[in-house]
Amino acid sequence: MGLRQFFSCSWRPWFKRLLGGWAIAVLLSQLSGCQPIGLRPQATQGQQLILSTLTDPKTFNYANNQSFPNIFLFAYEGLTRENGVTGAIEPALAESWTTTPDRQHFVFTLRPGLKWSDGQPLTAEDVVFTYRDIVFNPEVPTNAKDGLRIGTKGVFPTVKQLDERRVEFTLPEPFSPFLRATAGPDGVMIQPRHILEKTIHTRGADGNLQFISTWNTDTPPREIVVNGPFLLDSYTAGQRLVFRRNPYYWRRDAQNLPLPHIDRIVWQFIENTDTQLLRFRSSELDVMGDARPLRPEYYSLLKQEEKRGNFQLYNGGPASGMLYLTFNQNTARNQAGQPIVDPVKQKWFNNLAFRQAIAQAIDRDRMNNNIFRGLGIVQTSPISVQSPYFLAPEAGLKGIAYDPNQARRLLQSAGFRYNGQGQLLDAEGNRVRFTLNTNAGNKVREAIGAQIKQDLSHIGIQVDFNPINFNTLGDKISTTRDWDAHMIGFTGGLDPHGDANFWMSRGASHYFNLAPQPGQPGIIGWQPKEWEQEIDRLFIAGAREYDETKRKAIYAAFQRLVQEKVPIILLVNDRALMAARNTIQGLEYSGLPSWGLWNIQDLKILK
Repeated sequence: MGLRQFFSCSWRPWFKRLLGGWAIAVLLSQLSGCQPIGLRPQATQGQQLILSTLTDPKTFNYANNQSFPNIFLFAYEGLTRENGVTGAIEPALAESWTTTPDRQHFVFTLRPGLKWSDGQPLTAEDVVFTYRDIVFNPEVPTNAKDGLRIGTKGVFPTVKQLDERRVEFTLPEPFSPFLRATAGPDGVMIQPRHILEKTIHTRGADGNLQFISTWNTDTPPREIVVNGPFLLDSYTAGQRLVFRRNPYYWRRDAQNLPLPHIDRIVWQFIENTDTQLLRFRSSELDVMGDARPLRPEYYSLLKQEEKRGNFQLYNGGPASGMLYLTFNQNTARNQAGQPIVDPVKQKWFNNLAFRQAIAQAIDRDRMNNNIFRGLGIVQTSPISVQSPYFLAPEAGLKGIAYDPNQARRLLQSAGFRYNGQGQLLDAEGNRVRFTLNTNAGNKVREAIGAQIKQDLSHIGIQVDFNPINFNTLGDKISTTRDWDAHMIGFTGGLDPHGDANFWMSRGASHYFNLAPQPGQPGIIGWQPKEWEQEIDRLFIAGAREYDETKRKAIYAAFQRLVQEKVPIILLVNDRALMAARNTIQGLEYSGLPSWGLWNIQDLKILK
């Protein structure tokens, strides 16, 4: 208890009465009710887990989600799930599935007796509703739809109910990523028809489906109906979201006891990773690094404190996903006819030599050594290293070498020039200057942004580096399109098609040239580049193919194309590092899943 905290307690009226021994007892009684600021809150009963994230959730509506982490990791499941250690697809809400030899018909059988958190039955009707009325609905802007568009026309599977527990999907052609697209947490999460169906058939004052504005963060948490291990209990904006165990969750442990074991999760919003570290070291947090790997300097510091702090550090190898920098290459106009991107900057950002020069001017090795303490992974490919489709440098996909002199030559060959002060100007004499955004509070990304600003100053470019709130950044890149350049991470997995929403030209996360999206104001004149259309073709071909040798060749061509055209500039990715209290039993940590607590329903907290 600090000095200011101590004197904030109401004990001083007793101070003058300390002459008698009885007064000491009274004083201790008074002090026992004085709770110091910042101490770990205690659950009233049962097992409690305290976690943290940098910012509040953006939505409670699964279809509107475009950020990570999110409530859906705790609260929902799909027909299947991906094992976070092996990557295998395992049964979840569906106990089994069958497919025909042509792999164009899949029948899933739900587990008997499934229920929603309000006690209502979860049946095949909910599955059909989720896929047909939400995911496949052209008016609903959910990321999940991009991973299920099939063939050159982007046709969705048809889905029909066979009986209360069986659902059949019919595909227009073979589609190898289909089963993985049904898997949580990155695939389709089943939603409650009995609660949401009316909103799909009703429009709001803005003309959009009422569903799109349903279950936002102003909805009372206890009204959210879920099928996962935890349901929402309470939400205090800017402070915390509390989950409690779902009494109707279907899983049981080896002793046939109902899961989850944990009764309560407190998800704290702490907008600074240094503050998160302080809270973890003072035992106010149970886990650090579950949603985003630990900063390398934190790992080094905590390694010395494992025994004393009663926690363990986990090293899962390279983390899946990517960290990238990209420019807004959108040439469209808004409804008022104004360019989405300043025409002067638009010309730079769509110049291949400009993007190549930026890529060569960033010193990734220095970034890894200074910011990641040598623990990071210098990225050469947009596909996660765990994927069987990853094209390693020794297989021919070399990284882009740091060469600022070559960067200058590239720029000059493209019509840029330098003035007497060494500042870079374009052919019309405009100073090359742009704003770079990332999410504030993430100290690694803030340090990377500072280095990029410095690196690019060496080739005459002025970068205005501006870290902003993560939800604000999300709105800029996914809705308003009001940005020059941004740097964020993107989750990855074993199958490249899991990132179709990022790479395919009409995808909801194709941020560097975002097409018109459902539920958003229209834009005029949007066009994909030829190389974007080639990426579309490769992804369609890769999804159509079941022969692994042919699939690897297709995705190798995709990786080479990304390196050639530089739609994004790959940086240095994290190593999967996490710290967790020794009181937590059942952790299965690896670098494969995007969430360190992927098996949260199995965890136990020791007393």
